[in-house]
Amino acid sequence: MEPDLFTAAAEDRQEKDPSSSPLAVRMRPRTLDEVVGQQHLLRPGSPLRRLVEGGSGPAGPSSVFLWGPPGIGKTTLAYVVSKATNKRFVELSAITAGVKEVRAVIDGARRAMGGHGKETVLFLDEIHRFSKAQQDSLLPAVENRWVTLIAATTENPYFSVISPLLSRSLLLTLEPLTDDDLRGLLKRALTDERGLGGTVTLPDDAEEHLLRIAGGDARRALTALEAGAGSALSKGEKEITLQSLEESVDRAAVKYDRAGDQHYDVASALIKSIRGSDVDAALHYLARMIEAGEDPRFIARRLMISASEDIGLADPTALPTAVAAAQAVAMIGFPEAALTLSHATIALALAPKSNAATTAIGAALEDVRKGHAGPVPPHLRDGHYKGAAKLGHAQGYVYPHDLPEGIAAQEYAPEALRDREYYTPTRHGAEARYADAVEWTRKHLGRKRP
Repeated sequence: MEPDLFTAAAEDRQEKDPSSSPLAVRMRPRTLDEVVGQQHLLRPGSPLRRLVEGGSGPAGPSSVFLWGPPGIGKTTLAYVVSKATNKRFVELSAITAGVKEVRAVIDGARRAMGGHGKETVLFLDEIHRFSKAQQDSLLPAVENRWVTLIAATTENPYFSVISPLLSRSLLLTLEPLTDDDLRGLLKRALTDERGLGGTVTLPDDAEEHLLRIAGGDARRALTALEAGAGSALSKGEKEITLQSLEESVDRAAVKYDRAGDQHYDVASALIKSIRGSDVDAALHYLARMIEAGEDPRFIARRLMISASEDIGLADPTALPTAVAAAQAVAMIGFPEAALTLSHATIALALAPKSNAATTAIGAALEDVRKGHAGPVPPHLRDGHYKGAAKLGHAQGYVYPHDLPEGIAAQEYAPEALRDREYYTPTRHGAEARYADAVEWTRKHLGRKRP
């Protein structure tokens, strides 16, 4: 919502005493020219430029979605717009706001537009946390341009935002910050009066370590720099040594957001590495997920799917291994669950591969969806109810266990699919014996080759 007395007082106090704010807040860019990275979004005539420079009229600036991982400038861009624009600026967070708050902003925007001709820019952070109903409440305001929406999200908007809202806005994808971007930001923070004002220096080895632990996150880089500077100054040192930095920040940042797009990208990379039999790459992605605090049950579910999707009967023990891992993970949790997940990942990565089970059900589903079905043969129909025999149901059915070879040559599939073959086994690993078995059974069933 718009600032109240307490918020205004806090902002006034921070303005008078900047050191009371975190370094990442103090170093927030005041103009688009100070923004690090994202130059592809800041070209002349771009939606963000037009918002800042006050474009309006029949072709006024569009509502925009800012999509990208944490710490690369989404909130910063909105902050610059709020400081530079002459429009009324309102900020909401989807973590704390609901439909009531959204409607209050929209009502205020309509009054400001009607009473004073003042346009409203609404910055909505973490919009992916809004439900469908909450996102629906934004539609009239965006469609009628009662507000210009700037919505930030770490999740893929095509998964997390309703289509009508997305279609009425521009999607701007923020690119990851490079090491050079972060170096420029760190140097500015070291020398700028808003930052550390030249009180400390950062040697090359400490800078490289800081870049590594930042993981491309500007906010994390500045937070780590502030921690390292505090450690150095407390010891009376003018240089942030590698030792001081390691003492103050002991773990590298994992570039992975459990609620964001990285959640899907890293999980995808894990499964594709298993499919490609690269056990080392698979373990790397598993480690990233574990270190980022991913739900171990989610990882275990992905492994179970992989066991059927990519291994199947080439190694019939793969699925039981993955299921056992899932059960063990549910019982023991982290940190010990990491051992179980490693066990299952290694087993699946090194197992012989076959997607025959996947393609088999895919082909069968395709036929059904195209309408290739037909009635169940009468002799296979249920014959347990009264009157079934009069209808010819279950009549003439041959019980396979009564035959010496345990296989009865009779029609099983609907007539329209009599000679359709869905399962095409490979000769990989244990599936070779299934290939022999399916060839033998089809021959004894009297099936014709298509």
